[in-house]
Amino acid sequence: MNEENKVLTPNETPETTVEDTKETAPVKDAGDKKGNKKPKKKKGGFKAFLKSRKARHGSLAIVIVAVVVAIVIVLNVICGLLVDRFPDLKLDLTANKSFALQDDTIDYVSHLNKDVTLNILMPENEVENQGTYFIQAKNLLDKIKSNSNGKIDLKYIDLTSTPTFTSNYPNVDWNGGNNYFMLVECGKQYKALKVDECFEYDEQAYSYYGQYQFTGTTIEQAIVTAILNVTADDKVVVDMIKGNNEQDYSAIKTLLENNAYEVNEISLVTQDIDDKAEFIMIYAPSVDLDESAVDKISKWLDNDGKYGRTLIYVPCADKVDTPNIDALLDQWGMQVDGGYVFETNTDYLISNSSAFAFITDYSDYYKDNLKNSKIPVAVSDAHDIIIKDSEMAHSLLTTSDKAGVQPYDVDEEWNYQDAIKGEPLNIAAEGVKTNNDEKSSRVLVFGSYAMFSEVIMSYNSFNNSAYFMNVVNTIADKDDTGITIESKSLESAELGVTDVTTQSVMIAIFVFILPAAILAAGLIVWLRRRNR
Repeated sequence: MNEENKVLTPNETPETTVEDTKETAPVKDAGDKKGNKKPKKKKGGFKAFLKSRKARHGSLAIVIVAVVVAIVIVLNVICGLLVDRFPDLKLDLTANKSFALQDDTIDYVSHLNKDVTLNILMPENEVENQGTYFIQAKNLLDKIKSNSNGKIDLKYIDLTSTPTFTSNYPNVDWNGGNNYFMLVECGKQYKALKVDECFEYDEQAYSYYGQYQFTGTTIEQAIVTAILNVTADDKVVVDMIKGNNEQDYSAIKTLLENNAYEVNEISLVTQDIDDKAEFIMIYAPSVDLDESAVDKISKWLDNDGKYGRTLIYVPCADKVDTPNIDALLDQWGMQVDGGYVFETNTDYLISNSSAFAFITDYSDYYKDNLKNSKIPVAVSDAHDIIIKDSEMAHSLLTTSDKAGVQPYDVDEEWNYQDAIKGEPLNIAAEGVKTNNDEKSSRVLVFGSYAMFSEVIMSYNSFNNSAYFMNVVNTIADKDDTGITIESKSLESAELGVTDVTTQSVMIAIFVFILPAAILAAGLIVWLRRRNR
């Protein structure tokens, strides 16, 4: 085999000479499998990288990110300062507006004409450490101050470092423990508020464990009623008549006191009615007044012909013989009917389980000044107030025309349908006597003592407390109307959006449109960078 046709075995290497090397074409740089040349390393190192296009774009991105972060930080600081200066800028998206003041509160504090100081009896940072309801209360306090047009000052008092603070308020029982949360003062008048007046709590848990488990905030109502008291110059006096086995009237007494009325308790057996009193109240007595007591009331109402006084009478729910009280009412054109009023109109019933608990209609009297006359007054175990003299007396609250009266003692033959009179019955009525000077004395009769119980008056769905205070304030010619503030709970974490259309729009935006837009933007940016 000649040299030209020789085949190399795998273990053999070709023999090369100097001449062969000279005649061979230049060898190409080793590259990848496709024959592409490997890039040569450029000199310059880090300086060259900084001048490169990649570095320039990277630096610009870093600068942009830094600027955006700086802007966000500055905006956050500015927003924080603005919120501290103007608390109303805080947005409240909770379902029951837990961090927003109610309209009644804003309206009242914005029209104050006296300087008031709210002294919080603990350091500011300690308030925030007490839990979510105290944080909520602090937010409401800031907004109350902000809406007062400079009339309300808010101070935090550390009683540990300033123990002499309490000595300036001798009418407060400071020895009752550390139960006070706030002291409201205006001039020389002041009122201390306990923790349980500013917050709702689980009473059963408190009695068992001795510790508060808060369930809501009532600080708005507590502050407004306290301000009403400390800013009142001359309080209207109300004498509660006691000594006739009357029912518990503590709820209505508290309601009057919270609305800046001075409430005294007197027994007509041993005492006379205060000459300064504009109202007296007899609340559900189970024993009739004697003739001398009735005579005192009659003379007090007459006021030597000057009038200007009011008796509020609430009969007992049980069957009680009260001939002396009945005789007094007769002089004012009214009579309390025996038995219990029942309602057959289902639109008026509070519950289908009882025909004796129902809502009432307003008459034209004492209705105009109600903040919301669409909210009804609720009653239970009520008596019908018969108008005997329509020129002297008139109705205040009525049933539907499908109501009747069930006698105290009924037998099996009694038929409720026969008792339906086909016209509204009177649950509350008023008798009025007016002199030549247009001064009037009044006797008001409310046929249900249960309507003024603490339980019923606590329901915001009923207008009982607001209606009663509107009646009393109107007669007393007071500008301030009864203010009912709802408690605020943080139980619900939902947004305050209940409208179906709004809910659908928000779902479409945040569940579909916004995510789709973000995804599309991301794809566009990715494709553009990939094709560069």
